[in-house]
Amino acid sequence: MAVLETIHGLLNLAVENGASDIHIKSNKPAFLRLNGRLESVEMDPIFAEDIREFIEQSVPEQFVGDWIRNRQVDYSYRVENIGRFRVNGFLQRGLPSVVMRHVNDQPPTFDELNIDGGVLAELCKEKDGIVLLCGATGSGKSSTLAAMINHINMSYGKHIVTLEDPIEYTYTDLKSIINQREVGIDCSSFAEGMRAVLRQDPDVILVGEMRDKATFETALQAAETGHLVFGTLHASNAQQAIQRLFEFFPEDRKVALQRQVASSLRATITQKLLPALEGSGRFPVSESFILDSLARKTIMDGNFEKIEAVIEANVDNGSKTFNQDLYRLVKSGRITKESALANSPNPRQLEMNLKGIFLSSGGIVN
Repeated sequence: MAVLETIHGLLNLAVENGASDIHIKSNKPAFLRLNGRLESVEMDPIFAEDIREFIEQSVPEQFVGDWIRNRQVDYSYRVENIGRFRVNGFLQRGLPSVVMRHVNDQPPTFDELNIDGGVLAELCKEKDGIVLLCGATGSGKSSTLAAMINHINMSYGKHIVTLEDPIEYTYTDLKSIINQREVGIDCSSFAEGMRAVLRQDPDVILVGEMRDKATFETALQAAETGHLVFGTLHASNAQQAIQRLFEFFPEDRKVALQRQVASSLRATITQKLLPALEGSGRFPVSESFILDSLARKTIMDGNFEKIEAVIEANVDNGSKTFNQDLYRLVKSGRITKESALANSPNPRQLEMNLKGIFLSSGGIVN
């Protein structure tokens, strides 16, 4: 019980201070991630045997085998009057560690995430196709997806099925019916869940992560048969996201797959979180690749290196590069110039833009 009291006190401290993550390493004090930065907690070290005891007491029965066999495990953990947390327990140098992420039960709105929801709301209207949310771990992908599902739930009468590992946000049925399935509890894998979902009469499918060939193939099949599929992918920009999809498949499938992806993909949204200029919190900066006829031809022809130029030229359809969004956030006083340049994929170009110098096909525009 003593270890539970210690952990629960730490989780309460994290929630009260708005921490996104809690890091617990054997024989060290804990750390909290506050506004993107790790901060140590003034407390006694938490010993290895206590961390191991916590994992063994808190892990659901279905996942005990994962912990024993694989020496790592993912699961959800709820504490009454404190909240729900996504837990990853693992060994490092033979000693147990835990990272816990606070999960808000109430799904966010676009405004609460400081997101201009115009483009995302338009994507929520799509009848079919695939929309990918991309970015590194901790970039806000899941929160943005939750806001999109929340928007559909408040606006349209749809049947939404989610496949998650683990479930992050929970929803109350409003205009839509939402069934949430947790990998490992409600289905054995993303691929298995995706195969079953097509028999569940969905309008919208959310896949927590496009992890493998089987999952993406089923997502393509779903998109081609009239379903709207949302998913996440670890990628740093649209070009990398598109190329990563093809890595799932052998070379001899490439040409046919280019046609399928060009036809089914509606957009990739790639996100980062940057510290706000004033007060606490972070602002999302994003690259939006909204597919139109030019974008589809670019993918169909395999000219992935031209994707950024296509995005830059297509601002009228809602597309935008990271630099275009960074420029907007600096000019609106949301983030610092230094932070923008540090996170820009092309800081020299952004520096010129901030000075009022823009390059076009015809030369320099002031």
